[in-house]
Amino acid sequence: MRIGVEVGGTFTDLVALDEHGIRVLKVPSTPHSPDEGAFAALVASGIPLDTVEDLSHGSTVATNAVLERKGFLTAFVTTAGFHDILLLQRHGRSSIYDLAYQKPVPVVERADSFEVSERTLSDGSILFRLNIEEIESMLIPALKDRAYRAVAICLLNSYVNPENERLLRACIQAHLPDLSITLSSDITREFREYERASTTALSAYVQPVMDRYVSRFAEKLKEAGFKGRFSVMQSNGGRLPADAMRANAVTALLSGPAAGVTGAARQAARSGYINVITLDMGGTSTDVAVVIDGKPQLTNEFSIDGLPVRIPLLDINTVGAGGGSVIWIDDGGMLRVGPESAGASPGPACYMRGGVRPTITDAHVVRGTIQPENFLGGRMRIDATLARKVLEPIAAHFGMTVEEAADSAIQIANSNIVRAIQVISTERGTDPRDSVLVAYGGAGPLHAPQVALDLGIHTVVIPPNAGVISAYGLVASDFIQFESLTRRGMLDNNAGPWVREIFVEMRQRAIARAQDMNLGGELKISFVAEMRFVGQAFEVSVDLAESEMEGLNAARLRQLFGDMHQKLFYFGAEDSKPIEFVSFRLGLTAPIENLPLLKESEGQAIEPRKIDIYDGRAWHQAIFQSRSDIKPGKSIAGPALLDDPTCTLIVPAGWEATRDSADNMALTYKEVR
Repeated sequence: MRIGVEVGGTFTDLVALDEHGIRVLKVPSTPHSPDEGAFAALVASGIPLDTVEDLSHGSTVATNAVLERKGFLTAFVTTAGFHDILLLQRHGRSSIYDLAYQKPVPVVERADSFEVSERTLSDGSILFRLNIEEIESMLIPALKDRAYRAVAICLLNSYVNPENERLLRACIQAHLPDLSITLSSDITREFREYERASTTALSAYVQPVMDRYVSRFAEKLKEAGFKGRFSVMQSNGGRLPADAMRANAVTALLSGPAAGVTGAARQAARSGYINVITLDMGGTSTDVAVVIDGKPQLTNEFSIDGLPVRIPLLDINTVGAGGGSVIWIDDGGMLRVGPESAGASPGPACYMRGGVRPTITDAHVVRGTIQPENFLGGRMRIDATLARKVLEPIAAHFGMTVEEAADSAIQIANSNIVRAIQVISTERGTDPRDSVLVAYGGAGPLHAPQVALDLGIHTVVIPPNAGVISAYGLVASDFIQFESLTRRGMLDNNAGPWVREIFVEMRQRAIARAQDMNLGGELKISFVAEMRFVGQAFEVSVDLAESEMEGLNAARLRQLFGDMHQKLFYFGAEDSKPIEFVSFRLGLTAPIENLPLLKESEGQAIEPRKIDIYDGRAWHQAIFQSRSDIKPGKSIAGPALLDDPTCTLIVPAGWEATRDSADNMALTYKEVR
């Protein structure tokens, strides 16, 4: 038995898989205590935990700790002269025309930042070591006075030589053994001082939160008889044993969305789709990502609440367009959707929990694209009258019918999603028309066809049990860890042996860490060089295959860099300018033993019937039936609405849906509506 439990903003999802089949479950999340909601899902499943061999968990605990500033009091310690690095940040502005623009607020206040006398030079040599007497007489008392729970240490150039950082940690631990201490050299060994400092501060800030959360959840599992393997999802698309996550909290910032991308990519690959764009639309937001040749794309450039995080993670773009996104009118009288969400409490008005503002879910109820009596397989009651009532003021403002107002709001949400996909596809050198759109999440299959058409995509794939794909991705993901290292060097005739030497060094460290975490089996290695033309400000990621390492030479390195630069910027393949290496990234993967197969589960018995839906500014008569009634190899032409135990699928006019042998539902565009 394998179980994945994913805590979302509105619902907590559970997927249980064994040789007898699949069980899925959605329960309301408990934002005030996510572990309670996760454990409630386990209890509601009725599965004896002593029969579970593998339990994987993903949540928004680390993300919420940053966004809501609910981490523990954290001190930041840096080299003398760099006291204000978290406040100074970069000179760039995310909103260049905003006259009231303010820089992002760091998680560590200025009064909680401290300096120590030391200096490591850029080549790794130590100009002068830490002054231990100064630390014991000044820093230690200051840390005691404020009762800090965590300390982030980021010393100048420690990414080259971490000796002074480690010495400082040992000194603090000797006097304050209960403090959680995070070193920049353990989190990200890359240059760019502010980004490294920000990442370290964020990691230290959420570390006690994740440590407490994982410990509490593990204790509940133990008390319930669980004796299997407990792991936690990371932002890079892989998971780690729970104990290891207690020292790598920053890697959990995009835990849930990353699981969804992994699950969707694996399920789509079973039908032969390896170039896909994923669309995960849940209750609070929509997450989109690109998968090329079956591999979700990684990035080192990510920010949360405006604060940069410099670690390898999936290139996921998030917009505030979910089922709970609020529909509102701005000061200029324009219709807007999100980013504010009604969340799990009170939720959309139709949930009958006190919601008084219209949401996307309410809009679907008004349009008929959500049938109240069949919502979530008939397990949850919703009220269509309340949905209409909250949308009436919007309709009156614009002189529309309620259905027109609902449809307009959904079109705006679709436009927001299209723009989010363009950011991680077109702007990264990938043509979305070369991919299929894989939609999941509670609301994704209702929006995917129109989003696909707007992008020029004519195939949409909806996995079985699409509303819980993120939970499936938790048990379908491998164990992954990454290490980054800044090493500057020129691409010259000596580059081949030099790169091989770095690869061997990083590989040895990664394998040693994997052994410490009891990750066995056939380990897979990926290796990336961050390269650029001399004078450029940012780097290009170039994949270097392990099989090529032995014969790697300057000509091959120049070719690989030129090809990637050409793909991204449409020049560089024939350029003879000097090229330099900046950083390297090594990934180690311990694949799961057997990939659990996701299958269609039987929904509630529905007698096929004709219904009216309002879509694309027009009424349509559609067939409404259970998705599971469509047998493998069979098709249904739109307009149709298909009920899934975890979501609803729309097949618009001009589309045809076919269930394949992997239980995926492939929607194909046939004609212009």
